[in-house]
Amino acid sequence: MWPIITFFLLHWYLSVFAQSFFLHRYAAHGMFHMSPFWYRFFYLFTWITQGASYLNPRAYAILHMEHHKHSDTEEDPHSPHFFEDVVSMMVNTKDVYQGILAGDYDNRPDVAIKDYPAWPIVDKVGDSWFTRIAFCLGYTAFYVAFAPNPFWYALLPVHFLMGPVHGAFVNWCGHKYGYSNYNNGDHSRNTFVWDLFFVGECFQNNHHRYPRRANFAQRWFELDLTYPIIRVMSTLRIIRLRH
Repeated sequence: MWPIITFFLLHWYLSVFAQSFFLHRYAAHGMFHMSPFWYRFFYLFTWITQGASYLNPRAYAILHMEHHKHSDTEEDPHSPHFFEDVVSMMVNTKDVYQGILAGDYDNRPDVAIKDYPAWPIVDKVGDSWFTRIAFCLGYTAFYVAFAPNPFWYALLPVHFLMGPVHGAFVNWCGHKYGYSNYNNGDHSRNTFVWDLFFVGECFQNNHHRYPRRANFAQRWFELDLTYPIIRVMSTLRIIRLRH
């Protein structure tokens, strides 16, 4: 039992940290700089920890900035206020993401195409069905080896879709449930006062108010679990904060 619980928690937290730290705060918002070595390290880290649900950093960044620009309007790729349920919202998110990958957004004048991160070989390998299926088989083999009974296999779909699971919760709940510190002209909310499960990503109201701040927590009682790690990395000169 404990190997399965440990594996699930490691996959959950490493994957959501990669999404928050590298894809969101670095790729989309450029909150800090890093050397070529650490850039490649965290690029590979993101691919390995996201595994079967790997997200292309450049496509993620463009998708996310579209969300900020059109927050909670009909042009928002994933506002919960224009979809009947979370599944239809995530299907639309996938369609927009696939369109960005296909280059549909490259020539749109209203889309800011900046020097977003790209590592073509990693993106090609990470986005291939062969690689995604290989990760799924690896997760399944681990459960076959260590699960005390088949009921634990119910967790496997979460491993297969770890990135979308995180995104679905953050985007749905972060714009529907919780409290607001600021009037941002949208429906963004802070879902938790201590964001223990999504490492700061559910402080959507704070983040939409100050999209370039590395610390998503703003009030004394709020806790963004990613920010202390960012401060340690800054002290060790692994990254250099812009602000």
